[in-house]
Amino acid sequence: MVFVKKELINELDKELTSIIAHSGFKTHSLSSVTNLTYADLFLDKMLIIQVIKEGIPYSFFSLIQDYTPFNEHDWAKFLDLSTKSLQRYKQNSKVFKPTQSEKIMEMAEVTNVGLDVFGEMDKFRLWLDTPNFSLGSMKPIELLNDSYGKEMVIGELTRINHGILV
Repeated sequence: MVFVKKELINELDKELTSIIAHSGFKTHSLSSVTNLTYADLFLDKMLIIQVIKEGIPYSFFSLIQDYTPFNEHDWAKFLDLSTKSLQRYKQNSKVFKPTQSEKIMEMAEVTNVGLDVFGEMDKFRLWLDTPNFSLGSMKPIELLNDSYGKEMVIGELTRINHGILV
């Protein structure tokens, strides 16, 4: 069972619906964009690509940031920005560049998978901060700076979810 604030999920759903409505996106695997939820986003890779190309507005990022186990320092590192630059994005309600938007979606995906495996954000964060033998004795969070590391982390989460322990 996943323990995430229902209000936050509702806000993510509303913001995603607003982004899609204002951008004219079309979904490929989902029949309706009016009832699209944040969880549905991860089921339509083409929709994710469209969101990335358009750029994620700070308002959506802020909700994703609140949803994930990552702090502002983690996000600054993932996005290759200083924390001061990240704060300027907030002040100016900027839209992130596609490369940064892609990283935001990657971290949202990792969180989605992590919550599916561990059920609670605190347990998932503990796992991220614990050295993992299967990941070269590195902490999983240390691998999230690039897409290859992210794939390794998702692969390990998938193995854990299926009971395949190495």
